[in-house]
Amino acid sequence: MLQPAEVSRVGGVDPLVNIINRSDRPTERQIVEGLEGLDPSLADEVKSRMFMFEDIVGLDDRSVQQVLRQVDTADLALALKGVSDAVRTKITGNLSERAAENLLDEVEMLGAVRLAQVEEAQQGVIRTIRQARGAGPDHGPPRERR
Repeated sequence: MLQPAEVSRVGGVDPLVNIINRSDRPTERQIVEGLEGLDPSLADEVKSRMFMFEDIVGLDDRSVQQVLRQVDTADLALALKGVSDAVRTKITGNLSERAAENLLDEVEMLGAVRLAQVEEAQQGVIRTIRQARGAGPDHGPPRERR
């Protein structure tokens, strides 16, 4: 774990966010929790720059539709296990009625799954979002304008 002073010497918060965004969810969580213990304000800044699966609700509908065309339904169903109603509604609202019903049926049919599987599927969707937006691994997609 880097100390906050070392973070600034290697280029600031952006490279750190880039590294965290490339990590799997358990590693990401461990780094953020470690930062919270060392420097809560730095941890808040890092979290505000990271794109999390739940941030999908802030994307414009067209971007969500672009991503959904590229994500395998089975992976999407797995990624939706245990998410908030807002995330579920954002995704199903950008599918046809039939596709949304099929997706929700598939989520229910999955039954109990390991958290690691869900997090891996969510990371896959996040990678697809970054690729679809052409933002690369160190930038999140643009958010919906308000």
